This record gives sequence, C-alpha cells and structure tokens, in this order.
Amino acid sequence: MNAVFFALVAIAFAVAGYRHLVFADVDDQGRLPMEALSVAIIDAAAGAVTLAIGLIGVMTLFLGVMKVAEAGGLLVIIAKVVRPLMQRLFPEVPPDHPAMGAIILNVSANALGLGNAATPFGIRAMQELDKLNPVKGTASNAMVLFLAINTSGVTLLPTGVMALRAAAGSADPAAIVPTTLFATICSTTAAIILAKLLQGRFAVGPLSTVPDAAKTEAQPPADHVTSADAEPLPAAAGASYPLWVSFLVLGGIFALVPLTIVHGRTVAPWVIPGIIVGLLAFGVAMRVRIYEVFVDGARDGFQVAVRIIPYLVAILVAVAMFRESGALSVLITPLGGVTERLGLPAEALPMALLRPLSGSGAYGVLASIINDPAIGPDSYTGILVSTFQGTTETTFYVLAVYFGAVGVRRLRHALPAALGADVVGIAAAVVICLTLFG
Repeated sequence: MNAVFFALVAIAFAVAGYRHLVFADVDDQGRLPMEALSVAIIDAAAGAVTLAIGLIGVMTLFLGVMKVAEAGGLLVIIAKVVRPLMQRLFPEVPPDHPAMGAIILNVSANALGLGNAATPFGIRAMQELDKLNPVKGTASNAMVLFLAINTSGVTLLPTGVMALRAAAGSADPAAIVPTTLFATICSTTAAIILAKLLQGRFAVGPLSTVPDAAKTEAQPPADHVTSADAEPLPAAAGASYPLWVSFLVLGGIFALVPLTIVHGRTVAPWVIPGIIVGLLAFGVAMRVRIYEVFVDGARDGFQVAVRIIPYLVAILVAVAMFRESGALSVLITPLGGVTERLGLPAEALPMALLRPLSGSGAYGVLASIINDPAIGPDSYTGILVSTFQGTTETTFYVLAVYFGAVGVRRLRHALPAALGADVVGIAAAVVICLTLFG
C-alpha cells in the first residue's frame, strides 16, 4: 500500500503540474490545475472525517447486533452445519484435528461479516495446518485451498459495506445482500475448483530437513495477529450436525440465488430490520443479556470507526488528487471504453483493480464513489462497487498475513487460485447487478 499511496500522489502532482505549466487548463470555476488540486486535497481530508463521523453510528449498531449473535452461539451453530462438508473438502486433515475446527470457525465468521473474529481463527488454522505439512516453507494443498476459500468466502451479511452505504445516505443499504451472496457463491465455487485442478500442476517438492524446533518458528508480519492472540476454539467446534442437515442448509443457500434474482429488490428493504429483530430474538432465545452484550459490541464498533479515520483521510486524499489532476481519466478512458460494454463502468474500474491489492485503499475508493453526488450509493455503479467490496478479499494481504504467520515462502498455486476466484467474483457481481439494477 505504501507504493500505491505514493504513486497516486506523485502521479497526480506530475499530471497537474504538467497541465498547469504547459496547457494552463482552467476548470469550470476558473481555477488552474494546481489551484483545483489544492482545493481537492483540503475538501477530501475534511470529507473523510465527516464520513467517518457518520459511519460511527451505523457501525456501532451493526457490530452491537452481531456481538449478540456471536454471544448466543450462532458462530458455533454454523460451524456444526458446515463441518461435514469441510471434511470432504479437506480429506488430508483429520476430522478431529484442531485445524479443522479453526477452518470451520474462520469460514463461519467470514460468512457473518465478523472479520475481527475471522482473522484469529484463520491464523490458528494456518498454524495447525502447518503441523500437518510435511514440507515446511511450502504451502500444502490444504493450506492453498483454505486460503482460496478464505479470500472468496460466501458472505451472508456484508455488514461493514451496509454500514458504509447507510452512512452515505443510501435509501436501501441492504440492496447488496442478494448481489453479494450470488457473487460470493460463484467466487467460492471457482476457488475450490481452481485449487483442486491446479494442485497437481505445482509439485510440493522434497521433504524439508529443517529440525523440528525450527519448523514451528514463523514470524508474522508486524502489527498482525500472532498465535498468542488466537482465540481458543470453542469445544462445540469439534461437533457437527448430520450430513443431511448440511446439505439441506447448503441447498437452501443455493435456492436463495434464483430468489434474489427474481425478488431481490422486493426483499432487500426488509433485510436490515429483519436482521436486527432476528438476531436480537436469537439472543433472547439463547438467554443472552442482549443489552449489555450489544453495548460491548457497539463499543467495539465505535473504536473501529474511529480507527479507520487515518486510512480514510490518506486514501480519499490520494484518490481525490488522482481524479482532480486528470490522471484518472487518462488511465480509465481507454480501459473504460472496453469494460463499459461489459457492464463495468469506468468509474467502477479502479475499485475492481484495487480491491485485491489493498483493503483500506479499496474501502476509501468505495467511500469516494458512493459519496460522489454524481454517482451515489443507490445507482448501478454504487451498488456494483459495494458488491465488489463485499465479494472479493484483499488477496495479497491475506497471502502475506496467513502464509507469513507460518513462514511459508513457496506459495505454489495459491496466488492463481485466489486471483482466479477474484476475477470470477467480479464478473459474477457485474452479471447479478446488471440483472437486478442495470
């Protein structure tokens, strides 16, 4: 992200300076390029803070409600449902191994949009998978498949994106629930297929001769979750429902896809009120002290919203400079002419390109697009970029964090499988958004 941030700022400055000195272009308000760039910088910085303040309320609401669901055991229930399916996807992982429980909890947390809970479980899963890995420093088939599923996982509730859309003034923040579900089902299917197909084409290599004491040493990147931060696995994570229950639930999820295409726009306004009532009712049924737990979760939401202010300021200023200088139009115009015919507007192209590279960068680009009065959160482009954010993962970040946590340097087919899933997810997002909102 350091290179991306500096490149955006430096290129914007160079292009604006060239236009100012050579052409002396004047905008609609009579400002020269450098004057317009200066105004854009100040406005973007102020707008980022305003956006974050508006985000605090909705973020605290969503995280508070999700905390109630987590305290009631919804995460463990989902884990029990998907366990029989995971055992078939990961035949090399013993059913009672801690790695299986951590994988299941990570996938379940991602499905509910609980990124804070998903990351510790993901680190724990990778550490446990490394114990089963005969070739230290090289990604095993199970590691690659887990990472591919993690970067493309089915998302039932993209709570963070819904919160951002609500803060941007969307009349229907949950409109992306059906589009995100469809796109993530497609991307996850592609991730599994690619990981399985490519594993035979990338040799594992000779067995490691590193001593056992050194095999387990893996220094994660700075500021990331370590094994000391990993949450202990709930005992219930080792249990499962009968296989027919898993297939019944999976069938129900797939059945939602045609329903979202036909009735998605009708059902979407009910989603947010239904989520709040449903999850609070679940908490009551599970005898959770819903008010106290909600407040604890809401406090976390407040801290998250405040913590992202520096990231929003940095990326929104950089994007505003890049756009105001004219550099964005130079880059996007030739590509946008091609992608526009495929349902991918030029305004959405930066989001599609940046999402696999930087989560905070893509988040800032999303915020700038849906807060643009010319676009807005409820336009086709606004819904499309919101779906992109909920559909694809920051692939390179996940590769660095998860593999870095166990010292894996030889990634084998992890990158093509993950990026292939990203491409499928973006294409599926375009298809479903065109169908429902185009």
